Amino acid sequence: MSPNRASFKPALILHGGAGNIQRATLPPDLYAAYHSSLQSYLRSTHALLNGGASALDAAVHAVALMENDELFNCGRGSVFTTAGTIEMEASVMVASVLDDDTSQDGAIKRGAGVMAVRNVRHPIQLARESLLRTGRAADGSPASDGGSLHSQLAGPYVETLARDWGLEFKPDDWFWTKRRWDEHRRGLKGVREPVSLSQGTVGCVCLDRWGNLAVATSTGGMTNKLPGRIGDTPTLGAGFWAEAWDELPAGDEEAVLPSSSPAIIIDDVVRESTALLADCCITRALRNPHSPAYTAVSNKDRYGALGFRSEKASMLYEAASPRRQARKRAIAISGTGNGDSFLRVAAARTAAAMLRFSSGQCPTSLAEAVTAIAGPGGELQRSAGPRWNKTGEGEGGMIGIEADNTSTQMASGSSNKLRCGRVVFDFNCGGMWRAWIEEDANGDQVERIMVFRDEYR
Repeated sequence: MSPNRASFKPALILHGGAGNIQRATLPPDLYAAYHSSLQSYLRSTHALLNGGASALDAAVHAVALMENDELFNCGRGSVFTTAGTIEMEASVMVASVLDDDTSQDGAIKRGAGVMAVRNVRHPIQLARESLLRTGRAADGSPASDGGSLHSQLAGPYVETLARDWGLEFKPDDWFWTKRRWDEHRRGLKGVREPVSLSQGTVGCVCLDRWGNLAVATSTGGMTNKLPGRIGDTPTLGAGFWAEAWDELPAGDEEAVLPSSSPAIIIDDVVRESTALLADCCITRALRNPHSPAYTAVSNKDRYGALGFRSEKASMLYEAASPRRQARKRAIAISGTGNGDSFLRVAAARTAAAMLRFSSGQCPTSLAEAVTAIAGPGGELQRSAGPRWNKTGEGEGGMIGIEADNTSTQMASGSSNKLRCGRVVFDFNCGGMWRAWIEEDANGDQVERIMVFRDEYR
């Protein structure tokens, strides 16, 4: 990536788990430990982004730090299954505000998840490798990297790949922690937890200086889950998602997508229909309202009458229209909480779809979409039905970053007029550990580390 393409102010947000976290069961020393860890990881990751690291590398870096920390339910701090084993999950996904998003690492596959992972020290690094290794060369022949184009891979085979790729392994006793083992034993007996330990997924969402977004997530799963259970963390669209799209101005039928070159569109359609050459003559005529071929029928209807499928009709319409730049939007989301509930409502993808395919009644910002899914009274909570507040179902929260290629959001006090991403979050449960950097009224950067909606006292 070339430095002269830098046009965004780096941004990030981390989460360290969510659930029934209560002040009464979160003693000051434990709160201080979580606060210190999250602050350290926030600063380290922010420094990487400011130094030119990609969003993907920065997000993986942050999550790998949490995988080393026994406080968090991932890596070394993972919870146990009912059988007393540890089965970890992790995922990564990327998107970009850039028109040419193939420059973003992993763009060819976009997302990857690994599951039922054992003994790999950093499952998040395994997910990253799974994303980046394409398994084939540019000419379509098998590549030498030993990877694959699969978006989800499970143990034990994925552990074989991890060894082939040179990732670090640790023995079972390295992952064993007394705190999680005691929690496991109490859970089997139905004993209520005496302190608020971090549960759920950890994750990080980053925006780099080039407009690339990445999300990275990792977890040990639910305490005392059944062996073999797969949660939302490695499942695309459930516990994580990243997406970019071109948004046409409302009511502007003459606007076209910035990446929609008429020549490229026509070449694509030629491969599907030998009748296109004649149709192209019609499209040229349609550009001129004074042409004899012009009628009062809408352009979209006219192209549909040519016999093409609706999406091809739309593409031809765009190719024939005056070229005005559309808005390019991108989002990345990570969720944490009751994973089965995230799976049931496809939480992360649903939030993104609310924006991409929004109508007048749908959210228009990522903040509104996240609240509609993970906020109080949102879709996650409603999915629990009468079991809400009884079983832990529906509990959770989400973090994310939204960015676009317009010039309406600029970094305060920047001579380079860097665009800013918008960091968002919401949750419906007792608390969600999160850390991010925001600007105050004077344009100064302020670190925020919180677990409840208001400050811990």
